[in-house]
Amino acid sequence: MLSATAGSVTGALFAAASKAATLEPSTVTPQLIEAARKEGKLSYYAAIELSVAERLGKMFEAKYPGIAVRVERSGAERIFQRIAQENDSGIHAVDVANSTDVAHYLEWKKNGWLAPYLPEEVVKHFPTEQFDAEGLYATSCAWFETIGYNTKLVKAEDAPKSYADLLDPKWKGKIVKGHPGYSGAILTTTFVLARDLGWSYLEKLAQQKVMQVQSAADPPKKIALGERAVMADGNDYSLVLYKGQGKPVEVVYPEEGAPLIIVPSGVFKSAPNPNAARLFQSFFFSREAQQMLVDEFAHRSFHAEVKPRAGEKPMSDVKMLKSDPTQVQAQSEEIKARYAKVFRV
Repeated sequence: MLSATAGSVTGALFAAASKAATLEPSTVTPQLIEAARKEGKLSYYAAIELSVAERLGKMFEAKYPGIAVRVERSGAERIFQRIAQENDSGIHAVDVANSTDVAHYLEWKKNGWLAPYLPEEVVKHFPTEQFDAEGLYATSCAWFETIGYNTKLVKAEDAPKSYADLLDPKWKGKIVKGHPGYSGAILTTTFVLARDLGWSYLEKLAQQKVMQVQSAADPPKKIALGERAVMADGNDYSLVLYKGQGKPVEVVYPEEGAPLIIVPSGVFKSAPNPNAARLFQSFFFSREAQQMLVDEFAHRSFHAEVKPRAGEKPMSDVKMLKSDPTQVQAQSEEIKARYAKVFRV
């Protein structure tokens, strides 16, 4: 489980969050449930994996019969583009959205597109650093981007232990990684690596004949299938789950540090189903839903009452590479363009 100390890494995103103590937390009332049932549906734009988003939707539908959840899943950058295009066209389709690119919330907040709604459990059980001072969004879950390898193709003693190790000629043609133009998590990871290791590192990595995929969930799949021996980035939770299923994979938290990915969620001001949206947001941050994310999908939760997943590497043992959402926002298009040029994709 993420600690309050770990939560402080997102200070730029949740600036002046301590002021949120003056906000009135939103409770789930019979009136809210009744109003949500009259709407009967909600549209949830999700950058988390489809299986996770659909599980949340099914749990919500079981808890609140009569309200259907339509999951619209895509990469964070595509969700961001879609919401912008819909707003430009006067289309208001999204009720609730989460993104693996935390900078999106800075943009949506600046545009005035988010509605203030702070679930009661967030106020009671989440570090103040993990929700917006105006109650516009909060961190729904988190994970790390890491290195990983196929244990049938790579011996433990030969496996890369650091980002620097990936430049060894023996890995040429054997590496897979995600693309920042599609995945918000990979965009954040690219920002962190370019900042801490330099673009010169990424230029050298590009010479390794790297297989390029889209989502941050794709590299773990490729090494699990044996299509590549090593992944340069990808979700740690995918490898934890695959390993638990008996697949030949191992996660490596790089010696230089592992990028921490935070996934906020917020309700949109123009939501066509505002009551159902608020009810879903409260459910998303409930202990019940948060524990499910940890137990079934190996995500990390900031909820103080959520029990950590057995056998998962403790946060205190992981050296974190921390992003700056304001800088990610400012450099987003430059990062995507430069990456595409460096990797020729």
